[in-house]
Order: sequence, then C-alpha cells, then structure tokens
Amino acid sequence: MSIHVLPDELISQIAAGEVIERPASVIKELVENALDADATRIDVELEHGGAALIRVRDDGRGIPPDEIALALLRHATSKISSLGDLERVESLGFRGEALPSIASVSRLTITSRTPGADRGWMVEARAARAAAAAPAAHPAGTSVEVRQLFSNVPARRKFLRSEQTEFQHALRMLERLALSRFEVAFTLVHNGKTVWALPPARSPAERLQRVARICGEEFASHVLELCHETENLRLSGWLGLPTFSRGQADMQYAFLNGRFVRDKLLASAVRLGYQDVLFHGRFPAYLLYLEIDPATVDVNAHPQKLEVRFRDPRRIHDFVLRTVERALAETRPTAQSMGSGAADWLTGAALHAAVRAPHQAYFSLPEPTPTPFDAAALRGAQSALQAGGARAGAAAPPADDEAPLGVAIAQLHGVYILAQSARGIVLVDMHAAHERVLYERMKKLLAGETARQQLLVPEIIRVNAAQADAAEVHQEEFAALGFELTRAGPSDLALRAVPVLLAADDPAGIVRDVLAELTEGERSRRVEEAVNRRIATMACHAAVRAQRNLTLPEMNALLREMERTDRADQCNHGRPTWVRLSLADLDRLFLRGR
Repeated sequence: MSIHVLPDELISQIAAGEVIERPASVIKELVENALDADATRIDVELEHGGAALIRVRDDGRGIPPDEIALALLRHATSKISSLGDLERVESLGFRGEALPSIASVSRLTITSRTPGADRGWMVEARAARAAAAAPAAHPAGTSVEVRQLFSNVPARRKFLRSEQTEFQHALRMLERLALSRFEVAFTLVHNGKTVWALPPARSPAERLQRVARICGEEFASHVLELCHETENLRLSGWLGLPTFSRGQADMQYAFLNGRFVRDKLLASAVRLGYQDVLFHGRFPAYLLYLEIDPATVDVNAHPQKLEVRFRDPRRIHDFVLRTVERALAETRPTAQSMGSGAADWLTGAALHAAVRAPHQAYFSLPEPTPTPFDAAALRGAQSALQAGGARAGAAAPPADDEAPLGVAIAQLHGVYILAQSARGIVLVDMHAAHERVLYERMKKLLAGETARQQLLVPEIIRVNAAQADAAEVHQEEFAALGFELTRAGPSDLALRAVPVLLAADDPAGIVRDVLAELTEGERSRRVEEAVNRRIATMACHAAVRAQRNLTLPEMNALLREMERTDRADQCNHGRPTWVRLSLADLDRLFLRGR
C-alpha cells in the first residue's frame, strides 16, 4: 500500500477510539464542556444505558451562532490559542477533539443560545458531516444529543456491555463530576425515570451531604475533614477513618484543580500516610482535592486526561504525605468519638473476617479458660472492685472532655480494660493500646538522633553507574539516615556504617532500594519504613501481655497516656484499640424505655 492521507471521517473515528470508549466517555466530555461554560445546572438524560440516547443540557454561556458549526471541526476550541495557554491549562477540555470524535460515531445534535440572544441555533451531524445551522427555540445554554452511539461502527458497538453495566459506568462517571463541582446542580434521568437530583452544595454541611449521597452515609459519618495549604499548594477534602477501611481501592477519589485523576504519585503518598494506622490488606477511603499552579503540571499526558505529570513530583508527594500523616495523627480518643472499632462492631465484627490476622511478634491472645461459678469468690471480687473504684474515683467519673476514656473499674480476662465514663462504658485492648503508646514514644526519642554502627570491614555494593552517581549526589542524605557510603569504583559503593536499628537487617538491600527510588526522581522512605518496622517490633515485644493483672492506677495511667498519644485509635498493625458503648446504646440493647 502506498503512503496516502487518510480521509477526515476515518481520522475522526480513529480519534474517537482514543477518547470515546463507551457512553460514560461521552458523558464525561459533554459535562466537562458544560462545566467549562460556567454552567450552574446540568441535566443528563439517558436511554438504554446511553447507547440509544445521551442528552446533556446546561445553563452555561452558550455558543454564538457563527461558531456553532465550528464546534464540530477537529481541533476547534475556544479554550487555548497559543503554546503559553497549553502550558497552563485551567479548563477541563482544550483539545477540540471531543465533539467531532463523538459526531463521527453517532448522530449528534447541538442546540444553543447565548444569554441575551433572541433565538437559539441548532446544527446536526451525521457520520462527522455537519449540516448548516438553523434557528431553534432553546433557553439560554446548550443541549447536546447523541443518538445511536457506534451505529456506524458495528465493530465498536459489539464491545458495549449490557444496558445495566453501561448505566453503572455512566453513573460512576457522573458521580465523580458531581464531586468535582459542589456549586453545580446535577440531575440524572434514565429511561424516563429520575435516578437522582443533586441541588447546589455551597456550605460545608451541604457539601458533606452531597458526599453522603454519593459515597454513602457511613463514609460521611466516619471521615476527618482536611484543609491545609502552603504558599502555592492546597490540599482539602475528607479522609476516611482507619476503621472505615475497604477490602479494595473502590472509594478513592483524587481531584487535581477540579479534574478527577488516577495518579500513582498521589495514591502512593496517601497510602504511605495511612501505613501506620491501617490494618494489613485493607485500603483507605478518601476524597481529596489538590490545588496547584496549572503551570507546574502537564494535563496533556493521557488521551482521556486521567493521568498527569508534575514538574516537581517529589515536592507534591511529600506535601500530600505529610498533610495526610498530620491529619491522621489526630486519631486519638476524644469525647465525640465512639471508639476505633468497626462501625458495626455491635452487630458483627465481620469487617476484617476475610483478612488473615497479622502476627504481632509471634504473640497472640490466649483463649480464656472457663472456670466454675464461685459465689464467694464473686462477692470478694465485688468488694475489691467497689473499694478500688472508690479509690480511683469511679463513683463519679470525670467529664468526657477531661478524660474521654473515663476511669478504669476492672480488667476482663486479663486482656481488656473496662472503664466508666460520663457517657457510658469504654473497652480497651490493653496490649494494642500499650503497643501504640510505646511505638510513638520510641519514634519521638529517635527523631533526629540516628545512632550509627561502624562496620569492621566495609561492605562493597555493586550498582550501576547511574545509581553510583546518585549515591554521591545524595551522600549527605544517607549520612543523616545513619549510613556512611562512599564510592569505591565506577559501579561500586563502600558501605562503612549503618544505622544501629538496621544492623541486623539487610542494610545493603535497603541502600539498593533507596538508590532505585532516587534515580526515578522520588523521595525515598525505605530507611524510615525499615526503622519504623523495627521500632514496631520492639514496641510489640515491650507492650503488656495478656493475662497480666494490672492495678487500677496502672490501667488509668494507660488510659491517660492513650489520650495524649498520636494515632492511639489503632495499634501498630492497624487493629482498633478501644470502643465506647454509650448509655443510649445500653438502653437500646436492653430495650429500656420501650
């Protein structure tokens, strides 16, 4: 075949293959155009999951009559005009490919009227061929109808799934768009039935209400609100509490300058921020909005604009990680919290049933041994409990603002602490709680004090030339972490000293991992993670064991320490440390007042 220029219709269909995958892709492009037109209300109507009809109507700026036909030409756009505009894109769309690509694989109609105009104008396109614009009655704004998607491309149409599957994809897409613009009202109609209508959400309470409508009431009631900014970076949104972790990464929403993205760098930063508090094998839930200077990010890295490239990825990663870490550090007992157990712990602790329980330094809680009933022993225990409770002030528990965990009154089976607070009772896993307290205390002691152990014989590490160069460039950073690393040849490094806490591990392997990340342009946390794992093991060994009897003062001292410790809601392995049962919960359990 000789070299030839492809016909325009085929070029548009090839472009449609990159942009238009299914009806949800059409909805994304049309709704983003409406948002770029400053719409305050967007109505979406679908038939047969969007395969038969997609209609998107907005009340935005509209399209002038002399430009409506241009909207169907390839690379025709009102959003950029120069390379400078492309380098700092602030709109959701900018390539001018969406409408002509959609028109090449469907029957498309655009009707629009600008505010103040006496009439609207309509243009129709069949297989990428547009007819002349004609007058039409229409309110201010724009309506786009897409009928019979892929009708002229049977090979593409046969890849569409069932109507319900396509509708679910369209619903998920519209939910993301609704979460990206709280000030815009959205409605969705499918086969003539209104699925949902979302009013504008401007106040914090209204925004959280929209989040609850889309992500669920349970998520909205188990979140930390986040808002932190520096000179030109701002991160806001909601972090799901560690107790609201998921079995899969299905509730993770990240928006960059109002655009939904699936970015590995952002996902990695959030995951590392949760690593100290999340149960093994679980995934965090979050809804985060990152705002940065548009000139510092390239949004033109993916045909559907789902992936981006940062000019300074290390700075962005560190900012997101530290912000999430600081927010989760506040997950400690408070008067308002009901504990760190699973949200449905009263009705069934099946939250982690499918996950293999972690080994805590080969320590597990033994099963309690049943003992025969002894009335005399029970009366003696009651007398001792009353005497001890009076000494500890349990007869008059302090206000929850002063002591959220209340005052200890008993130890159950040598494993749990039972405390009484002004609002009800509190159960604490004494080993898990003490483990977190010791872990955080050890981390503070080691902060800025990296003990170093000299090696009698330097260990030679073979690396490639790029990694050897990186080791020289970052020599001071390695020294700050406790490593003494010098170059011994073009591809050889001499390891002369290692951090004391990592001497028993594989320091050479850790150095290789750090160098691999540094050559990829990322800030490495391998050393910090390895040190934290070692500290966590030490804390687990040092924490109080099951079946050890604690005195009431010892139990109360542990409760007070928990209230002052960061991340005290979870142990080092992510298990919950305490739960509260309020008086209302007790009344409900025993049907009091009914």
